[in-house]
Amino acid sequence: MDNKLLENDEISLKELIQKAKGWYLYLLSKWKLILLAGIIGATLGLMYSFVKKPIYTATLTFALEDEKGGGGLGGALGLASTFGLDLGGSGGGIFTGSNLTELFKSRSMVEKTLLTPVNINGKVISLAEMYIQDNKWRKKWSDKPKFASIEFLPGANRANYTRDQDSILGEMYGNLYKSGLSVSQKDKKISIITMDVSSTNELFAKYFCEALVGQVGKFYVETKSRKARINMAILERQVDSVRGELNSAINGVAVANDNTFNLNPALNVRRAPSARRQVDVQANTAILTELVKQSELAKVTLRKETPLIQAIDRPILPLAKESFGKTKGFLIGGFLGCFLYTILLLFRKIIKEKINYND
Repeated sequence: MDNKLLENDEISLKELIQKAKGWYLYLLSKWKLILLAGIIGATLGLMYSFVKKPIYTATLTFALEDEKGGGGLGGALGLASTFGLDLGGSGGGIFTGSNLTELFKSRSMVEKTLLTPVNINGKVISLAEMYIQDNKWRKKWSDKPKFASIEFLPGANRANYTRDQDSILGEMYGNLYKSGLSVSQKDKKISIITMDVSSTNELFAKYFCEALVGQVGKFYVETKSRKARINMAILERQVDSVRGELNSAINGVAVANDNTFNLNPALNVRRAPSARRQVDVQANTAILTELVKQSELAKVTLRKETPLIQAIDRPILPLAKESFGKTKGFLIGGFLGCFLYTILLLFRKIIKEKINYND
């Protein structure tokens, strides 16, 4: 039985070699057609290299402020807290590491960035309009009248946008998120993040990259320092209020003293208003002194929160360019032409052999 299986295996191997030899001879007989397919593919590849626009990449690196250490400031804030002074502080770690990279790619941040104004050839337009012009979307909308009058003015109120405008901005965001925007932290041990923006328009890549960092930085700082800003605003209002009361009390003491000028020493009851105003002055002075201390500490806390994002390397023209070279297009096109036509010839031969075998 083993000999019979061996013999079957040998026969199968022989048939396979013969079939491969038959295919080789068949393809050899079609070498002119295969060569022609390669020439056509090479020509198409070369044409594609002329039509394909180069991709420009704007790269920006930035560092996050390390809040683990506080130095003297941390000691001052700790001392203040022992006296029951809540001066605000960091927003915690909600926007650190991978959370911050996702913030850069969020729809809200990208859409706000697209509405940032830029100066193109002396005309101020939004990045969204620049994107539309670069991709020739208005030509595509020629058969859609409802899109003809749509404009994305810089600084416009996003809440007043129509459904169509929301749809267009959503498509822009989807395109940028999929292939135009990349944010990554190359080393988890280093708090330096790299952002890449790719586009066929060199200026758009640069402007969008810088505007996105500015937009996220503004949102990041406002969010992280929100508690400190609220506390500082409350303390400043209290300082103004107490200072007003103190000034009023000082004026009251002066008026009371004027009223008791050359007063008979025996009439002490007439001196009571002046004494009461003196107490008000002393009390308001003590309160104001403490509030001013808290207010100054709150300002120090707020300065600690700003800035939280520090740009290291900004995109500089000319940007890195990736283009589809003519030689590359010629070789790849020629190879694909020969390969695909060869597969087609073999497929046709196999189908024809099966049909003949069944007959």
